[in-house]
Amino acid sequence: MKIIPALREMEPAFLDGQFAFGIETNLSGTLAMDKLWEYISSAKENSKSLKSNLAGNLSSSLVLNDTDNWFFVNTCIPIIKKYIEFFKKSTAFNSQPISKNDLPYGLDRFWVNFQKQHEFNPMHNHSGVYSFVVFMKIPTVWKEQCEIPFVKESNAPKASAFEFVYTDIMGSIRQYAYCLDSSFEGIMLFFPAEMMHQVYPFYNCEEERITISGNIVYDI
Repeated sequence: MKIIPALREMEPAFLDGQFAFGIETNLSGTLAMDKLWEYISSAKENSKSLKSNLAGNLSSSLVLNDTDNWFFVNTCIPIIKKYIEFFKKSTAFNSQPISKNDLPYGLDRFWVNFQKQHEFNPMHNHSGVYSFVVFMKIPTVWKEQCEIPFVKESNAPKASAFEFVYTDIMGSIRQYAYCLDSSFEGIMLFFPAEMMHQVYPFYNCEEERITISGNIVYDI
């Protein structure tokens, strides 16, 4: 696991050397990835749509079933513990709940997104305390996407990127983008549910991008 940085141009001393907003981990080659692909297969068979509850302008978003809470217990809980260990020392998100009377957490919504070319997910946040995304299949290469003429001519080429959007301590709007290609398959990003983020469209590719998302709530 590693910490997702933010405000890279700021001196760490401004926030006690602890300025970051989430945790990044790699699930490639693990049992967790096998489980997630199994969940996706089951979701396609059951085909329970979640589109009406989501911001995404996507062809398909299906509900996933975390059988026996396997993914939550074996993947999410260790990351939550790591998050608490790191951020309880930080002032970066002192308004973001870390724990609440030692109540247990639970996995609320859990779903898979199938994104086709030209589709996108507008800037939004999630409900709950924490959220995550797992990049399951990335069929495009960001560098190639940015060579598409109308993208290349832009002063902010973002085609196919996943991007966090936040306000820095000076009140300026900042972005932290993941420029995606197949090397990101298996990467899981874990972050505060209120963190704004967006997904840009990709082009010239008939394959789907597949991602998994979930929201973690206080289980009360």
